[in-house]
Amino acid sequence: MKKFLLTIVFFTTLSTVSQNKIIYSDVAQDLLENIIAKKSYEKQVKILAESTLEDLTSELKTDTQKLAFWLNVYNGFIQISLMDNPKEYEDRGAFFKKPRVKIAGETLSFDDIEHDIMRKSRVKISWGYLRKYFRPKWERKLRIDGDLEWRIHFALNCGAKSCPPVAIYSAENLNSELDFMTTKYLNEQTTYNSETKTATSVSLFSWFRADFGGLCGARQILADYKITPEKPKKLAFKNYDWTLSLGNFRTIPN
Repeated sequence: MKKFLLTIVFFTTLSTVSQNKIIYSDVAQDLLENIIAKKSYEKQVKILAESTLEDLTSELKTDTQKLAFWLNVYNGFIQISLMDNPKEYEDRGAFFKKPRVKIAGETLSFDDIEHDIMRKSRVKISWGYLRKYFRPKWERKLRIDGDLEWRIHFALNCGAKSCPPVAIYSAENLNSELDFMTTKYLNEQTTYNSETKTATSVSLFSWFRADFGGLCGARQILADYKITPEKPKKLAFKNYDWTLSLGNFRTIPN
């Protein structure tokens, strides 16, 4: 009888622990959902701040899981930081370099999240051609492992008017979600002169050209995504509007 009762207690405890397990991907989604709905997000900020490197690496095992999670975290904390103190945007270089996101036992900057984790330890100002080596343990554990995903540039919102809108991403549907956001954003940002075969599009293609396979790769993307009727022969870039613009949200259809 005693053995039977101990067995019941064990499985009840195990079930309770399982039910209380934190799913950090859900927390990141909830963070953005609450920001969009103008609800309190302090609970989600606290949970992420108390997470450990082991917590995140045990959950985020694939590049798809990592990218969906970090896209939501980046976009959420950009909104939070600039709502709290919009004057910080007056010095954007300092703003993006400042450690401010408490997560995985570290305090990360937006540059850490974008260039080190999502862009595989790329040097920020190098058109994407240079990589950093001998990186810290947290970065090596959290960054993506496979090919660099160029579509993140059309999903990350840095708070500027020219930035892509903020959406909520999921690991389950990330490929179609990124395709949708890429298509919508590039359609809005691109014009095409059929006589000169010149496409004029967003400056992101220039700033991170290696991520897109060079300017030739960027021109191919415009054709592949049917933004232009053919592959442009030339590519020009629009001026980027850095005016602070928060609350630019977009819903991805199911």
